[in-house]
Formats: sequence, structure tokens, C-alpha cells
Amino acid sequence: MSVNQQIGHFENQLNSFDPVQRRQALSSLVQLAERGEVSVKPSSEIANMHCHSFFSYNGYDMSPSGLAWMAKREGIKLLGIVDFDVLDGVEEFLDACELLNVRGTAGLETRVFLEEFKNDELNSPGEPGISYHMGVGFCRNSLQTSGQAIIEDMRKRADNRNRAMISRLNQYLSPLHLDYDVDVRPLTPAGNATERHMLTALVEKSRTTIPDFVGFWSQKLDISFSSVEEMARDIPKFKNAVRAKLMKRGGVAYMQPDESTFPGVDEAHQLITGAGAIPCITWLDGTSSGEQKFEELLALLIGKGAGALNIVPDRNWNIEDPAIKKVKLANLYTVVALADQFDLPVLAGTEMNAPGQKFVDDFDVPELAPVCDAFLRGAYFLYGHTMLERFAGMGYQSIWADRELGSRKNKNDFFEKAGIQVEPKDASRILGKIDTTMTSDEVLAVIN
Repeated sequence: MSVNQQIGHFENQLNSFDPVQRRQALSSLVQLAERGEVSVKPSSEIANMHCHSFFSYNGYDMSPSGLAWMAKREGIKLLGIVDFDVLDGVEEFLDACELLNVRGTAGLETRVFLEEFKNDELNSPGEPGISYHMGVGFCRNSLQTSGQAIIEDMRKRADNRNRAMISRLNQYLSPLHLDYDVDVRPLTPAGNATERHMLTALVEKSRTTIPDFVGFWSQKLDISFSSVEEMARDIPKFKNAVRAKLMKRGGVAYMQPDESTFPGVDEAHQLITGAGAIPCITWLDGTSSGEQKFEELLALLIGKGAGALNIVPDRNWNIEDPAIKKVKLANLYTVVALADQFDLPVLAGTEMNAPGQKFVDDFDVPELAPVCDAFLRGAYFLYGHTMLERFAGMGYQSIWADRELGSRKNKNDFFEKAGIQVEPKDASRILGKIDTTMTSDEVLAVIN
């Protein structure tokens, strides 16, 4: 087997559902890289702090280890995974990043109900009071008893929603029929299926069980035969059409959420802070009624413990319509400035939860020039917190940080400095020399 064949073989194994295979493949790739037999780009000042792994849904079927290796090969200096409703990939990802010397962080994404904005759309279109929300800076898969109960409830709610959606889809799409446990859950390594797994199962099963694939979908989607033929040549495009027609708002399988569908924001924050992580606000594009009151929303969520803000920049500048682009780009600049005013580090990423999404944002485009510095500072901050929490128990939520640093601004500055200075390969050794009796200046002196 040639070296290139070995690389391809190990990179495929990196995304196996078998964790032993993933560990062995990563070790083999590291050995090849150390011998100079793998092409690796130099590390660049770029970051993607919002990547879903295959523990929820990744558009390229990447595992946490696969994502860490992708960052190494592509020269992405800082990378953060974020999975829906689970922490299954946290330790694997952080271990892989340490091995590869990539500054890694790990988080969780969910949806919450916000009583104070129950009449406003936020960042989940058409769903008043419902907000996508995150916890960032987790260091381990396990949680305290109270947090474990909350995350198990979140997972159970998601499972119930999925099964109800499958039931509606089966009723409408007959004779096509999905068995959730047979056709959907096996598409993910730990049974945490998402809407996109259901979508994949629908399209793939229809290919193998429906003789007239084009005619079937033409009827069910109520679009022309020729349109289905054209879209079927581009599977991601076809899947988006199916999802929009059947699963999103107005579709036959859509269920309008209310205050009982998702946990309250306070309950989510209890889970996040109890694990030493940081509640993180997520922002869409500033056009909804709730996001037009963003200063009020920020103040409310900061008061409930939020310490960071997440943005997916492509939604705000990579837009064909110049009039829409102008509005959303201006909103982006406004919200980044507002985050600075509120002492909220900004985290940016591409999500990678659909085929075609970028490995990293275009940090060199003119549209992002005014905000790239904020994105990098936020990434270094989150890595700094992760490293100090993981190896010394002295992260953002620690008693030590509250005593020695106090304000959000002081915490932001300290963890950003730490994140810039310490490389992952050195973190365990260096942070073994610090303890909670030291002042922040003493800790930085050791780090430097």
C-alpha cells in the first residue's frame, strides 16, 4: 500500500463508528505526519468555533477525531465542536487536539424557551419564544447528577419529537415507510439522531424501495417531474427541497413548538455552569423582532449567566441579493460592537452540519475585515478557559476566577492571554505548575 493509500485508509477510519478504530487511525496519521509523509498546511490565524461532529450531524460525516485532523491538515489554528443535546465527543476531541497541537474547545447546542420573549421570534424562524442556545468550554463528557438529569431530559424530548415527525412523514409518504430504530438511529454512532439523519434515511430508502423515484417525489413535493430530475442530480440540493417542503414550518411533519417543547433557559444554564462551561447566546442575522431588541435580549441573558456570543458569519455577508446583504452585514457589525460593549467574547463558525458548508470562514474577505479580530480574540479566550479548566480547575466559572478576576472583562482578557501563550502540546506540563493559591499575574508569569 502506498503512502497516499495509507493516508486515505486511515482518514476513512477516523470517521468509523468504532472508537478503537478512530484512536488507532489518528495515531497512525500522527506517525506519518512526524515522518513528513503527510501534507499539512502551516497553522494560520483562523478559527472555526462551531463545528458539529457525527455525534449530532456533520455534513461530511466527520467524527471529533476527524475534525481535529481536518484542522491540522488545513492549518486551522483554533477549532471548536458543538453537538446538539449531547457531550459524547468532548473528551475524544480535546484529546485529539492535544495530540495534534490544535487549540480545541467543545460545546453543546440546544433550543430553549425564553418566557420574557415568548411573543417574539428570536433565531428560530416562525417560532416565538424559541431560541437556539449553546454552552461552550466543556472539558469532559460526564456531568453532575443534576446536569445529567437535564441532558437526559433534553435527549428524551428530542427523541420524542423525532418519533412524532417520523409518524407524520410515514403517513404522508406512504408507501415509503421509515422505522426510526432500524433506518434512522443507526446513522449516528450513539443514537442521537437529528432531522438531517431522518432526511438522509428518507432519500436513501426511497432510492432503493420506490421504483419510480422521480414520479414519487414529484407527487409528494408537488413539483414538476423535470424539477425533481434536475434536483436529483444534486443530492444536497434535493435533500434541502424535501426538508423545506415536508419538515420545516408549514410542512406536513412540522410541529409548532411551545413552552413545553424545550427546556427553559435557566434550566439549560444550570446544566452548563454546573459543568464549569459558559452559557453562550446565539445570533442569527438581526432581522427578527426579538433580535431587533438585541440590547435588551443581551442584558436579559447576561443577567441569567451568559458569557459569550456565537455568530455564523456566512449568513450575514455571503448573500447574492445586494440589498439583503447590505442590511445583514450592517447588523453583523452592530452586534459585534454591541458584544464588545457588553464584554461578551464573540465566537464564529460555519456549523458544518450540512454538505457544502466551509471548513473555516473566509477570514481574508473584505466584508469580515472589521470583525475578524473579535472572532480570533473570542476563540483564544475560549481555548484559554478550556485549557485552564481542564488541567487546573481554574476556568471561567471557577471559584478562583471569580476571586482573582471578578468581572467579565477581566476574565476575557486573562483567558485570551492564556489561550494565546500556551500551545496544546505543552498545556499539561505548564499548567501542572500552577494552583489556586496563585494570583492571576503569577499564573500568567508561569504561562509566559
